[in-house]
Amino acid sequence: MTRELDATGLLCPLPVLKARKRLSALAAGEILVVTTDDPAAIVDMPHFCTESGHALEDSREDGARMIWTIRKA
Repeated sequence: MTRELDATGLLCPLPVLKARKRLSALAAGEILVVTTDDPAAIVDMPHFCTESGHALEDSREDGARMIWTIRKA
């Protein structure tokens, strides 16, 4: 199952904190798609995934936004 989180307009560290909270409610293997527009997310989201063991399946730009696809560990 895929869930979505719109974190546009939020600045560091809020996109990662909200993603962490949302992922905690998901079962292992579920997908969370996070949309951000904070430039710091380019560093923060991959670091968060690496540190927490989640798989960063995809990241792509969509205009000024970044879309992150994270599979829960």
